[in-house]
Amino acid sequence: MLEENKISVVINTYNAERHLREVLEAVKWFDETVVCDMESTDSTVSIARQYGCRVVTYPKGDSVCAEPARTFAIQSATSKWVLVVDADEIVTPELRQYLYRRIAEADCPEGLYIPRRNRFMNRLKAGRLRDFQLRFFIREGTVWPPYVHTFPQVNGRVEKIEHAGREVCFVHLAENTLHEVMQKTNDYTDGEVAKKSHKHYGIGALLWRPVWRFFKSYFMDGNIRNGLTGFIESSVAGIYQFLMVAKMLEQRMKDRH
Repeated sequence: MLEENKISVVINTYNAERHLREVLEAVKWFDETVVCDMESTDSTVSIARQYGCRVVTYPKGDSVCAEPARTFAIQSATSKWVLVVDADEIVTPELRQYLYRRIAEADCPEGLYIPRRNRFMNRLKAGRLRDFQLRFFIREGTVWPPYVHTFPQVNGRVEKIEHAGREVCFVHLAENTLHEVMQKTNDYTDGEVAKKSHKHYGIGALLWRPVWRFFKSYFMDGNIRNGLTGFIESSVAGIYQFLMVAKMLEQRMKDRH
């Protein structure tokens, strides 16, 4: 295969043994797999080496998410094209075939948003795939901001993968139980405080941001089709916004004293 048409899979990990074997099994047919580990204390690194992955290490420090290590991980790859996969995501065979076919075409963009199927409360969500992740791009020139819930800055044109078939996607295994989701909500909203430090949210944002996010999740994104679990998930999305704004107001009060 020409160097131009090779793809490296990059996976950021920290204590990711729970799903890692299944994740690595799904990407073993790509040209290279790089595992960027943030000093795991479980068997993550051992599993990665069993699968023949190239393992690089990024100091965890006080990071609560993978974003600070993303750029380092991407630049550790050797192929022109990089597919970033979380340690709790499955790459379907259909997605792998689509990516190799797409990069062989003359009009292929420099980045692709990939749809993702998610689980919630032990159920795979129904409805249209609306969770798009910018995870496939050229390695050269790509930079990932070191804040939670950010997308990479790709040097070139980006597009969404749409109308390629429902199986051309990631399948998200985690964020399943309410306990897991609420733990991540607390960690991620901590990271949002630094990311949105330039924002000047007031008390009004404590009301309108949660209400708007619930409305968007439940009605616009189709969670209404997921019954009770859809209502709960949309409510949690609203809680995320409330907690984020509350923490920003708390930080502002601290800074004044």
